[in-house]
Amino acid sequence: MKKILYTLALAVTFWSCKTGSTGAAKSNTVEVNINLTDVKDDKVLVTVTPPAIKTDEIVYSIPKTVPGTYSTDNYGKYAEDFKAFDAKGTALTVKRIDDNSWSISNAKTLKTITYLVNDTFDTEKGTGFGNDDVFSPAGTNIDAGKNFMLNTHGFVGYFKDKLDVPYKVTVTHPETLWGATSMTDEDASNTADVFTTPRYAVLVENPIMYSKPDYTTFNVNGMDILIAVYSPTGKFTAESITPEMKTMMTAQKNFLGKVNATKKYTVLLYLSSMAKDDAHGFGALEHPTATTVVLPESMPKEKLVESMKDVVSHEFFHIVTPLTVHSKEIQYFDYNDPKMSEHLWMYEGVTEYFANLFQINQGLIDEAEFYSRIADKIEQAKGLNDTMSFTVMSKNVLEQPYKDQYLNVYQKGALIGMCIDIIIREKSNGERGILDLMHKLSNEYGVEKPFNDDELFAKITSLTYPEVGEFLNKYVAGTTPIPYDFYLAKVGVTKASEKKPGNVFIKGQSPYITIDKATKEIAVRGDIEPNAFFKNLNLKGGDKILAVNNKPYSLDNIYDLITESENWKENDPITLKVKKGTKEETIKGTVKLPYEESETFKATDASKDKLKNAWLKG
Repeated sequence: MKKILYTLALAVTFWSCKTGSTGAAKSNTVEVNINLTDVKDDKVLVTVTPPAIKTDEIVYSIPKTVPGTYSTDNYGKYAEDFKAFDAKGTALTVKRIDDNSWSISNAKTLKTITYLVNDTFDTEKGTGFGNDDVFSPAGTNIDAGKNFMLNTHGFVGYFKDKLDVPYKVTVTHPETLWGATSMTDEDASNTADVFTTPRYAVLVENPIMYSKPDYTTFNVNGMDILIAVYSPTGKFTAESITPEMKTMMTAQKNFLGKVNATKKYTVLLYLSSMAKDDAHGFGALEHPTATTVVLPESMPKEKLVESMKDVVSHEFFHIVTPLTVHSKEIQYFDYNDPKMSEHLWMYEGVTEYFANLFQINQGLIDEAEFYSRIADKIEQAKGLNDTMSFTVMSKNVLEQPYKDQYLNVYQKGALIGMCIDIIIREKSNGERGILDLMHKLSNEYGVEKPFNDDELFAKITSLTYPEVGEFLNKYVAGTTPIPYDFYLAKVGVTKASEKKPGNVFIKGQSPYITIDKATKEIAVRGDIEPNAFFKNLNLKGGDKILAVNNKPYSLDNIYDLITESENWKENDPITLKVKKGTKEETIKGTVKLPYEESETFKATDASKDKLKNAWLKG
């Protein structure tokens, strides 16, 4: 999973039942119908026909947590009007056990279950950070006739002790909508799709997005790629982003080499309108053969493509871990009483490190950009608890105070991967790195062979060097902060400073603008020192920004203003319509970006160039 906190997301702080026929159930199959044709009150009817049940009582559950999210989301809360019937249509007694589970009496006679599902996008309150929202890429959307985001764990549950029973899922849908997925539709009609999976876990790992067909396909080194896009206004199409995605995914395949054997991969991109009842949690969620991505449609293309490269590359590298290399906690995942693994530093951290390393390795970014990203991660990690054991945090990530430290998996977790990479490079005279380690772990374990959590460090040490084991015990399991300068110096890289353009409207978490609640107008704050942009245009505290470059702005589209400002360049011409007091006026001028001094790194020791080049290009 990859969560992204965009500067635009901070703007929220400014305003604080007909079903298809399922036929007779096979004794060993769970049959499901999801009706996307007759949506009532923004709810979808789900009908479940169980396999043969030999107990007087059976429990049906919808997941509390799913793999890759590391959060408690209680998807069962979005199901209502749960009913169970025997073959004669007589209602059976149903008792709701908790948010996610229902107990059904006289289960031997159970013929059918029905329930209605609400979507999660409608309930989101903010960015998905620091609140109880379901992270959008792991969520669901019901927009009748336009879009359905079917993360299947939000619609389909499982019977107790029957997780390994095959599933047959029929999705009835309007003829105008097409379902993008890595699964194969076994029905030839244009209004029903049939998907079969050998067990529940496989179904959960296969999202489907229904919308007006907008997709591209291409092949990269033997892997078939599908890119599907839902853009509510049509601003973006799959074709418009495919060239950049093909370049990136080709580079990823080249970087990974033999470690990846996936034959098909699907990218589902949902672009949010940013309306109150639409998605606000931006980023992506990985699956073995797919990733779901949610981003704001208002982003300029340059930023959208940049974000797609960031999140899709991260999710794609999850093919290595945890989708191939993982612990028993993940292999035998309990959807309603999950036990978490100690090794988020590897699942998320090494994955995030690869998502950056491959770009310098394959020539997609230069050294300066790579060092800037490393410096940013070090700076962001400082804002989190640097003395908390990473393994303890991982094991307890669903609970406080560890839950609030989860974002460090993308910062310190990636830096852990970097340090291990450097150690291996140094000890092997540049011949091997952390990718070699992951190849060896993939050979040692695999999709169907998990490791024991408490044995991983010893296994890694045996495959590498004692120094790697010492690092893991001291800095990952232990509470000692990592001396990044020490490890970077091994490859001849030391601290430096650079001036970087900041955001025009927000610095850190502090916006330069606010909202007049009475009028919804965007106002310049007068209680903080204005930056170069405001000074250059002579904007004062209390001034209202009514339009920029002839486009009106207010609370209703403030996200558009902030995202579009991220594409402004120094000295771009700009025209503002403002209100000073009661008087409106037009200001013409140029953009002056607020530059901020920031820390970065640069190569300063030429004697280490051979090792540095092996690290970055090997």
